[in-house]
Amino acid sequence: MNPIRINTTITLLLLSAATMAGSIVVQPGGQIKSIRQAIAIALPGDTIIVKPGIYREGNIIVDKTLVLLGESKPEIDGEYKTEVFTVAARHVTIAGFKIVNSGTSSMKDLAGIGALQADFLTIRKNEFINTFFGVHLSNSGFSVIEDNVFQAAVRNEYETGNGIHLWQCSQAIIRKNTIRGHRDGIYFEFVTQSVIEGNLSEHNLRYGLHFMFSHDDEYHNNIFRENGAGVAVMYTRNVKMTYNVFEKNWGNSVYGLLLKDISDSQVLNNRFIQNTIAIYMEGTSRTEFTGNLFSENGWAIKLQASCDANTFTGNNFKRNTFDFATNGTLVLNTINRNYWDKYQGYDLNRDGIGDVPHRPVNMYTMIVERIPTAVLLWRSFLVYLLDRAEKVFPAVTPENLKDDYPSMKPYDLNTTT
Repeated sequence: MNPIRINTTITLLLLSAATMAGSIVVQPGGQIKSIRQAIAIALPGDTIIVKPGIYREGNIIVDKTLVLLGESKPEIDGEYKTEVFTVAARHVTIAGFKIVNSGTSSMKDLAGIGALQADFLTIRKNEFINTFFGVHLSNSGFSVIEDNVFQAAVRNEYETGNGIHLWQCSQAIIRKNTIRGHRDGIYFEFVTQSVIEGNLSEHNLRYGLHFMFSHDDEYHNNIFRENGAGVAVMYTRNVKMTYNVFEKNWGNSVYGLLLKDISDSQVLNNRFIQNTIAIYMEGTSRTEFTGNLFSENGWAIKLQASCDANTFTGNNFKRNTFDFATNGTLVLNTINRNYWDKYQGYDLNRDGIGDVPHRPVNMYTMIVERIPTAVLLWRSFLVYLLDRAEKVFPAVTPENLKDDYPSMKPYDLNTTT
């Protein structure tokens, strides 16, 4: 998959169409006063230029190949009754609008812009204010959703849809958007070969980003901050997660990144800072964790016994309450050459690698896994005695959950591009 090639193809197609197209101007005091009227008289390939103003036209259906451009952000108001734009054609562009007040429904996924079987749709530089769903795409390929702002009123989960929602789509690009106040910031279900990059997803009720059954995707250079939980990747394979920031996702059992039943993926060069649980893993297999920073989290990694064949190499663990926790005694994963600020070993030959293994799971961590209320004893003298006794006579902690080659110095991680 090559996002640059996809973008180039879309641009060439739009330019080719533009050379043969006409333009129609919509303005409140002009000859054509409504967007719906302009669409009705437009020919495929035309550009509709919408002048500043407030347009209340109900559901606007775009059923032709058109470019809709707003000047100075004309406001398109759904009056809390209906979907604002519905796209039912290929090669449509909607750019430069303020789209507000879509309807809400428990039966229909009403959106600021909804689309079904609308390949090569471009949504760029719009503001979505108080929409149920911001953008909702189904069965569409080669879409670009770029440089938009989504701001929903913070309500209950059932009263708010997702900011950007894709279902059964492929080869989409979601880039440089800001999403706040929705249920999930970005939601993918049955979405393949797509890229999410450079987005800010914060203060959403459930997840900053949510994957379900979505394979061969990538997300890079995003910030997921202060959401109900950061990112959930579930029932998925071959996902590349790099250079993202997972920050301040706090709360009871809240995580920066949830990995559930995923395989053959990569988690590289990310920053996990001040999350209750930085990464929670369940049913995760053959996934690489390299070059990540875990700092000031409650738990850096919760590794369930159902995980196997994962590798943790070259990561930095700093100032976490617990670096590792697990609910099993048999660990079928590889943990080597990481930096641990809690490591108390030595390096007699000065090769930069500790001479004795580091065990990131201590006895108290295992007790807290079984009895969560025991966390109240944190920093007590009893906990200190338990951990010292476990180091001398290991009995509870998993024997093979250890780093045989711990780094004596933190790695200089390139966690930004």
